[in-house]
Amino acid sequence: MRQTVTVAAAADLKFALDEIAAEFQKVQPNIEVRISYGSSGNFYSQLAQRAPFDIFFSADVSFPMRLIEAGLADAKTQFVYAIGRIVVWVPNSSPIDLSQTGFEALKHSAVRKIAVANPEHAPYGKAAIAALQKLGIYDTVKDRLVYGENIAQTAQFVESRVADAGIIALSLALAPGLKEKGRFWEIPLEAYPRMEQGGVILPWAKHPKAAEELRAFVLSPSGQATLRRYGFILPKE
Repeated sequence: MRQTVTVAAAADLKFALDEIAAEFQKVQPNIEVRISYGSSGNFYSQLAQRAPFDIFFSADVSFPMRLIEAGLADAKTQFVYAIGRIVVWVPNSSPIDLSQTGFEALKHSAVRKIAVANPEHAPYGKAAIAALQKLGIYDTVKDRLVYGENIAQTAQFVESRVADAGIIALSLALAPGLKEKGRFWEIPLEAYPRMEQGGVILPWAKHPKAAEELRAFVLSPSGQATLRRYGFILPKE
């Protein structure tokens, strides 16, 4: 009998998880994967109200942990699947030479608006602000920041020129849509807290076994290889 597993996933996973789900459905033709993407913090708020998802892939392992602490998930189903990375991204038309200037590029007069994800509920936004502060340019650029609802919308802001530069997920910078349209500089890992990404299967899942199968596939060598190709660091690395 065909089952549907409903997934709440962090927006940085859009391309990697779509690819993994397509491969998963080839080996598990009786399981359909239906994914909703958004900010991890917003999903946490929805799941705290028992939103009807089977499994949660968060860009910050603290959100699944908070569900467990609140008695809304079982610790035995919790998992870590990747470590996220952030980059400064500019479109090809930008006069900025990221290879020469790195983070200092954000001070350039051509950069009137810098897109970041909303740090209130998007882990990538929190990481971006931490990096700006650690590298000493937050006070210089804070008035130029424009906030995306999640990291995917943040990437759209720079792609569509709403902003002149953006701090986005490496996984999106490497995705088909943006790869050819711009260039990026990777922000050093020591500039922001380690972005441990994890998830949990929800106790009200309609198809818990199907959710377990998907989790196992994401954590399998095949799933992990896809995540690595999109720039994620694997948990044991």
